[in-house]
Amino acid sequence: MIRVLIADDQDLVRGGLAALLALEDDIEVVAEVGRGDEVVAAVDEHDPDVILLDIEMPGMSGLEVAARLRDRKVIIVTTFGRPGYLNRALDAGVAGFVVKDAPVTELTAAVRRVLAGERVIDPKLAVTALTVGPSPLTQREAEVLRAASDGSTVADIARRLFLTDGTVRNYLSSAIGKTGARNRAEAVHVAESRGWL
Repeated sequence: MIRVLIADDQDLVRGGLAALLALEDDIEVVAEVGRGDEVVAAVDEHDPDVILLDIEMPGMSGLEVAARLRDRKVIIVTTFGRPGYLNRALDAGVAGFVVKDAPVTELTAAVRRVLAGERVIDPKLAVTALTVGPSPLTQREAEVLRAASDGSTVADIARRLFLTDGTVRNYLSSAIGKTGARNRAEAVHVAESRGWL
């Protein structure tokens, strides 16, 4: 039996995945968690063969969890098929990346293939990631742009990140230029839609 742990913050999605996987003769769902910060403890307790992670979860993102579980077979299963997320997931060492609108047969095949040592990536997303390329933002530019996503003022961002107002303006200006946006709200939108934040 292939022992699987599912981590997704949406109860209906998590339960649906567990029910669908339970129909397979060779797959057993050994644990389900709804928060990113619960995954590592659940992995230690249940010792799954394959871990299915959503990206956006409370407590810790699936990408952060994946980076902590580099020695495990992790598949990102997400609604957000964004090229930047794929690149960040691969950097975190995941073995697979599947979007939630894929057929169940693709997910079960991905679980089996990952257990066999293969890397499984949604083909359409892989092509998009290659054409979009990696994020042009530096880590600090992304951090400042992420802080600006809630509409905070330059002064608020500077205070929160322990930077000067001028430094925040410089990072925002650079991020706006690199995203091809006209303003910081548009830059946030572009960066989020491509999975760079």
